[in-house]
Amino acid sequence: MNAYSTETAPTSSIEAEQSVLGAILAHDGAFDQVGDMLTAAHFATRDHATIWTTIAGLAAARRPVDALTVHEALRDRGQDEACGGWSYLAQLAASSLTSRSVRRHAAVVLERFAARTLMHAAEHALDIARGQGSVGDKVDRITSLFSGLQREQVRKAPRAIADLAAERIEEYEALADGKKVAGWSTRIPALNRWLNGGVRPGALYMLAARPGIGKSSFSQQLGMHFAADGLPTLFLSQEMADTEVADRAVANSGRVSYSGLLTGKMEREDWARTTEAMESLATLPLFIDDQPALTLRDIRLKAKLVPGLKVLIVDYLQLTASSRRDGNRNAEIEEVTRGLKTLAKELGIAVIALSQLNRDVEKRNTKRPMLSDLRDSGAVEQDADVVLFLWPVREFPKEGRAIVGLCAEKNRQGARGEVGLDFHGDTQRWVESTADISAPTRHAKENDL
Repeated sequence: MNAYSTETAPTSSIEAEQSVLGAILAHDGAFDQVGDMLTAAHFATRDHATIWTTIAGLAAARRPVDALTVHEALRDRGQDEACGGWSYLAQLAASSLTSRSVRRHAAVVLERFAARTLMHAAEHALDIARGQGSVGDKVDRITSLFSGLQREQVRKAPRAIADLAAERIEEYEALADGKKVAGWSTRIPALNRWLNGGVRPGALYMLAARPGIGKSSFSQQLGMHFAADGLPTLFLSQEMADTEVADRAVANSGRVSYSGLLTGKMEREDWARTTEAMESLATLPLFIDDQPALTLRDIRLKAKLVPGLKVLIVDYLQLTASSRRDGNRNAEIEEVTRGLKTLAKELGIAVIALSQLNRDVEKRNTKRPMLSDLRDSGAVEQDADVVLFLWPVREFPKEGRAIVGLCAEKNRQGARGEVGLDFHGDTQRWVESTADISAPTRHAKENDL
């Protein structure tokens, strides 16, 4: 092709997309080979993207993936005809003789996606050049546009500290000018201070407690706050049913009695607050999944199904399944924690994983946990950027509340510290307490005080 040729490089390969989808529909295990390579956004046509999303959803739910199951799933959502119907899916499956080349064809799909992204960036650059503003400002914006694209293409290549430092200066200035936030707020003031603003993408946070202290409830409230701030959040509940998670969310959002919701025994004012809570929750980018015994592959697939995911909450670590079959529980937990940390960095999300504590904490006069109380593996402590503990301090049964201690025992992101939380169990709400929990004390009830 000479310098004056009007030919352009291809920005899509329908054949490669068909080969990938056909291999998955025709051969068991083909999706496992490319599930970590592609997302729906990588496909050039809407029908192929929809078929991929359906396949990924079936795989995440551990359901069989073939032409028939995909067609049924598409038909249930009224999308089958838009995707070519049964005849097109059957044609895709029939055209695939082997799955040996599926990763190579997936690489072609990725290459064409990168070409489309480059074309879109070039068009955007032209729009900038033709728009209002000084030439210097336009050059800066266009340079930033293509620099970001280049970094994405070579994101695994070593980078000079000078380039990184220049980028960080821009970050510092944006923070100083209020154009960016330091972190994603938890709405717990002390916790935000320890974390220097809040949780951050690429980090793994461990929230650990003994059973019954409220770690699921607390993490769910955090997730609701993140979603209310516009951050798409996924809550993977391996212990509670999604209906129970929804009930707790309504109680928290509407300040309605949880027991009243379960029994239907509510006053008119309660019904009004419940309706308001429903309307508020309907606007949140909060997603719930209650599939049990998730593997790392399951978690990865589900994370990729949520558009623009920012925060992932896994409840809880010890219920997550491992691919190991040697019975070494410490090694199994280590595999999961390393995988979650990798996922946080790869997707640029904050991962909050809940963890159980061992029984040793129950043997001490004070119930405040230590890092050695983490159950099953030292990898929980090693892999986490931040380790948070919850423990019981005092109960006030007549008031329907309890004071629960919260501490940051390990914190690569900032300072260590501890604070009391007021937990109102019937409305599932958590707020920072003014109570002094610094003095060593056994778990006390109101009548003991």
